[in-house]
Amino acid sequence: MTSRNHRLFTPEEMGLADRLSAESGIDSFALMERAGQAVAASALKHWPDALRFVVLCGPGNNGGDGYVAARALASAGAAVSVYHLGDPQGLQADAREAKQIWHGDLAPLAAYVPTKGDVIIDALFGAGLSRPVPDPVAELISAVNDLELSILAVDLPSGVSGRHGVVLGAAFRAARTVTFMSRKPGHLLLPGRELCGELEVFDIGIPQRILDRAGGKLFENHPDLWRHTLPALSSNTHKYRRGHLAVFSGGASHTGAARLSAAAGLVSGAGLVTVAAPSDAISVLAPALTAVMLREIDNTSSLQSWLDTAKLSAFVLGPGFGVGSKTRDFVRLLADRSVVVDADGITSFKDDPAELFTLFANGPTRLVLTPHEGEFARLFPDLAESEGLGKVEKAQAAAKRANAAIVYKGADTVIAAPDGRAFINTNAPPWLATAGSGDVFAGIIGALLAQGVPAFEAAAAGVWLHGEAANASGPGMTAETLIPHIPSAFDLLHS
Repeated sequence: MTSRNHRLFTPEEMGLADRLSAESGIDSFALMERAGQAVAASALKHWPDALRFVVLCGPGNNGGDGYVAARALASAGAAVSVYHLGDPQGLQADAREAKQIWHGDLAPLAAYVPTKGDVIIDALFGAGLSRPVPDPVAELISAVNDLELSILAVDLPSGVSGRHGVVLGAAFRAARTVTFMSRKPGHLLLPGRELCGELEVFDIGIPQRILDRAGGKLFENHPDLWRHTLPALSSNTHKYRRGHLAVFSGGASHTGAARLSAAAGLVSGAGLVTVAAPSDAISVLAPALTAVMLREIDNTSSLQSWLDTAKLSAFVLGPGFGVGSKTRDFVRLLADRSVVVDADGITSFKDDPAELFTLFANGPTRLVLTPHEGEFARLFPDLAESEGLGKVEKAQAAAKRANAAIVYKGADTVIAAPDGRAFINTNAPPWLATAGSGDVFAGIIGALLAQGVPAFEAAAAGVWLHGEAANASGPGMTAETLIPHIPSAFDLLHS
C-alpha cells in the first residue's frame, strides 16, 4: 500500500476532483450512475429482505445519486418509495437527468411517515453540508432515529459535516455508509465516525492522476506514511547510535509519571534512558530503576552542566514535573534540542504561550507538543474557541504557530506538522483513557526522537504504536501493563 490509500479528501477537494474529471472529458453522469448503482448494490446485499426501500433525495448531486439508486433498486424488483427535499424542478445538470429518468412514485419529504420495516437510503446532503439541517429535516431525523430504522447513507449521514465530523443540528445514525473514491475527514473525526456505521469506499472511475492533483495533505495515520523514517538495526548498531533519552522527574512524591515515560522509552528502542530527578527524589527512584539510569538534576546550573558533558539525544519534560518557573527555565535550556513537552510542561506556559513558541521558532521542527483538549486551550485559546475551525484545522494552525509537531489528543487524535500535513488517528481503543497512558505515550515519542526520527513522523508513529499496544493489552489495561505490549506493536510494522 502507498500513501494514496490513506489520503482523505475534504468536500472541497472532492469537488475539485469532480470538476477536473469533467474538464478532462470524463462523463460526469456516468460517474453518478456508478455511484447510485453502488448504493443500490450495497442496499440489496445487506438488506435483501427489506419490505420497502425509502430513498430520501436532496437538492444536489447527493440527491442525484439517490434517484439512480432508486431506479436500480426498482429494476431489481424491490419496493421503492422516493421523497424529495425542495423543488425537484430546480435540480441541476446530472442530478436533474437522474431525476428525469426515475419513473416511480415521487412525493415531498414532508409526506414521508417513518414506518417500522423501512430501510432508508439517505441521499439528502452528503459530505458538503456546511450549515445546520433545516428544521423539518431535523424533525424527520429524530423520528427515524427514535424508531431505529436501518439507514444506508450516501457519502455521509445527513447532518454530519464532511470536513469536520461534527453534527450540524441533527444527524442520521447510519448502519452503513457508501462513499466514493476516498474517505472524507468526517468519516474519521468524531462523532461522525460513530454515525457512519460500516463504511464502504467505492471506486466510480476518477483516474488517480486527477485525485493526485486534487488531494491535499490530510491522511489517516498509518505506518505506510512514516515507516521509512524509523531506524533499522544493523550489526554495527550500539547503544549510543540508538540514542540517549532523558526524562525529567518531579519531586519525591511525583516520580511515577517519569518512570512510566522512561520504561516506555527503553522498550521503544532508545539505546539509553536516564531519569533526571531532583535530589529528594533520588532515594525513591533508585530502588525502582534497573536498566534505566538516574541523574541528579536540581536546577538549571546542574542541567546545563549535564548538557555540556553528556551525549543526550532527546528529552521528555512535563509528566509529573510540576507547573511553574522551573519548568520554563528547563525548557529554555533545551530549546535547541529535540523535546517532547507534555502535561505540566504545557501548562507552565499557559500565561505566555508565545514564549514557548519563540524558543523553537527557528530551524527544523524539534518540538513535540501533546495537548489534550484542555491543554490545547491553554496554549491556543483563540484556536480552541474558533467555531469556524474543525479539529484538523486547529491542529494545523497550532503546528504552524508553534513550529512544532502537534498531537491534539482524544479518541480521534490529530497529528499536525508546521508544513500543513495532518494525520487523523483511528486505532486507539477507549481503554487508553486511563491514568498514566499519556506518560507512556510521551516516552514512546521521546525514544523515536532519540533515534533520529523527525518530529512529525515520531509523533505520528508514537500515536499509532500507542494505540496498537493498547489493543494488544485489552480492556483491563493499566499504564503499567501497557508498556510490555509496546514491542509487539513494533513487530506489526514488519509483519
